Amino acid sequence: MPPFLGYFLVGIIMLAAGAALGFFVNRYQVEKARQEELAQAQNIIQSATEKASKVELDARDRALKIVQDAEKDINSRRNELNRETERLDRRRNEMDSRIERLEQKEQTMNKRQSTIDRRANDVEKLYGQQMEKLQQIAEMPRDQARQILLDEVEKEARGDMARIIRQIETEAREEGEKRARHLIADAIQRVASEHVAEVTSAVVPLPNEEMKGRIVGRNGRNIRAFEQAAGVDVIVDDTPESVTISCFDSVRREIGRRALTRLTVDGRIHPAHIEKIIDEETRAVEKIINEAGEQAAFDAGVAGLHPEVLRMMGRLKFRTSYGQNQLSHAVEVAKLAGILAAELGANVEIAKAGAFLHDIGKAMDHNQEGTHALLGAEFCKRYGVHPLIVNAIAAHHHEVEQETVEAIIAEAADAISGARPGARREDLEAYIKRIRTLEEMSMTFKGVSQAFAIQAGREVRIIVKPEEIDDLESTRLARDIAKKIEETMQYPGQIKVTVIRETRAVDYAK
Repeated sequence: MPPFLGYFLVGIIMLAAGAALGFFVNRYQVEKARQEELAQAQNIIQSATEKASKVELDARDRALKIVQDAEKDINSRRNELNRETERLDRRRNEMDSRIERLEQKEQTMNKRQSTIDRRANDVEKLYGQQMEKLQQIAEMPRDQARQILLDEVEKEARGDMARIIRQIETEAREEGEKRARHLIADAIQRVASEHVAEVTSAVVPLPNEEMKGRIVGRNGRNIRAFEQAAGVDVIVDDTPESVTISCFDSVRREIGRRALTRLTVDGRIHPAHIEKIIDEETRAVEKIINEAGEQAAFDAGVAGLHPEVLRMMGRLKFRTSYGQNQLSHAVEVAKLAGILAAELGANVEIAKAGAFLHDIGKAMDHNQEGTHALLGAEFCKRYGVHPLIVNAIAAHHHEVEQETVEAIIAEAADAISGARPGARREDLEAYIKRIRTLEEMSMTFKGVSQAFAIQAGREVRIIVKPEEIDDLESTRLARDIAKKIEETMQYPGQIKVTVIRETRAVDYAK
């Protein structure tokens, strides 16, 4: 074989080997590139998947937040709508009640108008009849006119006879009343008790002028605490070395006077000590009430009463009616009844006991329903008082039938005591009644703990239970009370309604 042929074969082989090697290298590079592209595609897909998941989670969170916000807004609007609905219902009820009252007034006016029209028709009819009679008389003959004249004279004569009979009856009654007047005058002269004029304020003397500043305290905290705890009005003015305590309720006024006197003597004036002193003086006044009831029963000569009855009678020491002290009035009525019963031969003990206890109902809680006569009778019956005495108590204003002469004597003695010149004052009683009505009406609202009428009835201070009334409800309560006062009461000027809500946290270090 020639050498160049061998070289040629070798070249071909090497060329084939290079081609094969190039083919495999190219294939390897293609495969590697494909794998890299596949890996890159998978990375892109994974990254896209993660981003999609994150976007989905974010979208869900935003959607949930939007739903929650929407629910809160819906609830808030629903509550607001409910409140507005309640307000509209109340206004609708108020309007219905007003319309009903107007309809009732209209019906009453229509009835009155019908009555007036009917009476006008009757008058016209009578006028026509009289005119007809006059015309007939003008055309009558003499005999007939004479007979009509005689008939008229007979009618006048009968009228004169009736007047004479009434005069005779009146004289007979006057003769019968002379004895009664003699008995009443004798009883009044023998009792001759003092006239009582009650006031609505008390003056507390001070050791010096500096004490006024201590009573007021920083920013007025001491005087506010005192007025709130005692339910009185403290007046600090230019009067030298004295302050004035004003309150329509004489029990609260006495407690306030005694407490403020002790505080000025002690010198420690701060809210906690003020409340402690007022509590102690409240218990002291209760003791005075018990002693006053026992002393009054002794003075009236009435024995055998239950201690609770005596305690309730003692409360009358701080009660007035038309300016007349009720405990003094009860003792006076008992003495008058005893004298009258002795003169008339009745049971003196029953008459005196019935007269002594006749106004015990005025010491009852003002929130109880019923008249003082029936309340007092029910109270005494509960504590074993004799039934005849109970009847005298219940019947002294004719609310039940009087069963005995002793009940009549108790009523007469009550009238004698109240009819003495200067014994009573109408203006003070009307003022006290208006003030008490103001407090009682305030206590009818839910959540009210205490109610004090101060500033001579120009302000009512209401203390509420903080666990039942919140701040928003306090504002609404003040508005409702003011509205009820406007609708149900008559008063001069204006009345300020103050609602106080106070939360206290108390604990003890042991």
